[in-house]
Amino acid sequence: MQKQKHSILILGASGYTGNAIYRELCSYFETYGTYYCAHELYDNNKAFFGYDIANDDITKILEQIKPTLIISALRGNFKAQYHAHKQVCKYINGAPGCSLLFLSSVNVFDGLCSVPSYEDTRPRAVSEYGKFKTSVEKLLFEKIKNQVSILRLPMVLGAYSPRILQLRQAIKHQAVFDVYPNLIISVTTANTIAQQIHYIINKELRGIFHLASNDLVHHQDLFTEICEKISNKTPIFKSIYNSNDDQYLAILPKHNTLPANYQTTVAAVIENSTLEDLITHKNT
Repeated sequence: MQKQKHSILILGASGYTGNAIYRELCSYFETYGTYYCAHELYDNNKAFFGYDIANDDITKILEQIKPTLIISALRGNFKAQYHAHKQVCKYINGAPGCSLLFLSSVNVFDGLCSVPSYEDTRPRAVSEYGKFKTSVEKLLFEKIKNQVSILRLPMVLGAYSPRILQLRQAIKHQAVFDVYPNLIISVTTANTIAQQIHYIINKELRGIFHLASNDLVHHQDLFTEICEKISNKTPIFKSIYNSNDDQYLAILPKHNTLPANYQTTVAAVIENSTLEDLITHKNT
């Protein structure tokens, strides 16, 4: 299969979501990724470049690859991440035609609890993580406004996502698993994000995208249903109440939506997160 025109660099391609994006794109584009240097799995992979965000300069990798599209799925120290994005902005400003897709978070709205948030909602964060993501969004809009798209993500699940693996371990060992009965959220999966990003690249779309389910669910109800599909046992659900009333930590797509076949629902996310178990049950 002939590769398409873009040369893509995924920052954080060894992470759960970043790796799903890499696997989706690598057959169609010249695709590279960074991985944390201690991750030996990628040592002999010529498409992956070791990158320690706290000590390395991302500029060296950018100048070596000369990507036309950068996808940031970085994790790690906030200060180091912010500096890395400043370096990315500097590179993009000197590389005509290069653009950035930045994976942001629902947490830029974690100071807004009374309603779900849309693409044009003004961010208001109270958590350190939310404030950090907001600060990077602001930086990117100031430095490379016409060459960046912001992709805000809700809770990311999937059969092998960290949170579902944590749930499985809690079930196995009859351990505590925190749930929030009054918290209303939207969700998605890493595979859905990867497919949506592929579409955004192909159509050369720009703007702010909320890559989340079209509907909402209470946090406790979500994990109760997933648990029922995974096992006939349950973990020790620890209910945490941050308020007497329902609160939202949810984003919804409204003003910048993708075609119907690239959208998702809570039911589809639950199915994806329990797919391994559904197949097992079907074959037994």
